[in-house]
Amino acid sequence: MCKKISDKTFEEWISALQGGKSLSRSEYCVLIDSADSAQQELLRSVAESVTVSHFGYAVYVRGLIEISSYCRNNCLYCGLRRSNREAERYRLTQKEILDVCRQGYADGFRTFVLQGGEDTALSDAYVADVVRAIKETCPEAAVTLSLGERSPECYQMWREAGADRYLLRHETRNEQHYAYLHPQEMSAAARRQCLEHLKTLGYQVGAGMMVGSPGQTTQHLVDDLEYLDELRPEMIGIGPFIPAANTPFAYESAGDVRKVLILLSLLRLRHPYALIPSTTALISLYPEGRQLGLMAGANVLMPNLTPDSVRHKYAIYQNKACTGCEEGAYVHTLNQHLHAIGRHVDMGRGDYKEKNQTSCIK
Repeated sequence: MCKKISDKTFEEWISALQGGKSLSRSEYCVLIDSADSAQQELLRSVAESVTVSHFGYAVYVRGLIEISSYCRNNCLYCGLRRSNREAERYRLTQKEILDVCRQGYADGFRTFVLQGGEDTALSDAYVADVVRAIKETCPEAAVTLSLGERSPECYQMWREAGADRYLLRHETRNEQHYAYLHPQEMSAAARRQCLEHLKTLGYQVGAGMMVGSPGQTTQHLVDDLEYLDELRPEMIGIGPFIPAANTPFAYESAGDVRKVLILLSLLRLRHPYALIPSTTALISLYPEGRQLGLMAGANVLMPNLTPDSVRHKYAIYQNKACTGCEEGAYVHTLNQHLHAIGRHVDMGRGDYKEKNQTSCIK
């Protein structure tokens, strides 16, 4: 635990962040580890005001479709890892994906997020065909892909097919920590290179990290903050680590919700125009996690539209939340929940404001 922060010093740090300046590594460390409840509330309130000043009270809603639970990778923390013989596997057909999109489009969704493990059966051409079909069926919708590491040529094919955004969490910037969480055939450098390729191709790019993953230190989190400053992604996704059954980290402790909320606020101040989700993992650990995330600086929700028949099989971690508000038909209920914190659903595309892209980092 770092030393206690005086209120005056804390207010100076928040003022600097609000003015577009960064903190030193040691200052970030102290803030993350030692902010008391009153100081965290100040940080939260400033981050919320920045969110509202740029996005109003709207919360962008994306329809999440988990298209495959097969994965070639063997990440030590993930329930979909290839060595998990207890995992239930499924793969949606193009028709099933399009049926979900058609219904979601009729319900008002204008962004669909296709997420899955690194499934070798989902060929580059197959995914490109799916993207084209979604664009033809739902012409006003944005398509976001989250299908892991692929070649630059594959990313270009998907971009030309119409994909707008790509989510690829960097997970951790620290090389040693990355190696602790992943098998030898994977590398942090390769992950970051994929993110660079995606940006070059014109995707709106999302990166991010787990908070509280095994072996993680506060210094690692500061590495992540500095890397995100360097990358300047349009989207930033963070959430608490939650252990998954039948993995090497199955009995590790879950991440600290308090720390996630502090980091959400810090990221909002450093990246005021970013699209930042309040994740399902937050709700899974804390019933009010969705609202707390939004009040800390998030401005995106991703209700799960995956068919009920397979949704439980996408078990990336244990006790994954699945409430009535995860269904597209319950958007009205979700809106009621958001009204309780002064927000409202926005079903539009909610694109990143590119004209402001250079104004957030100093």
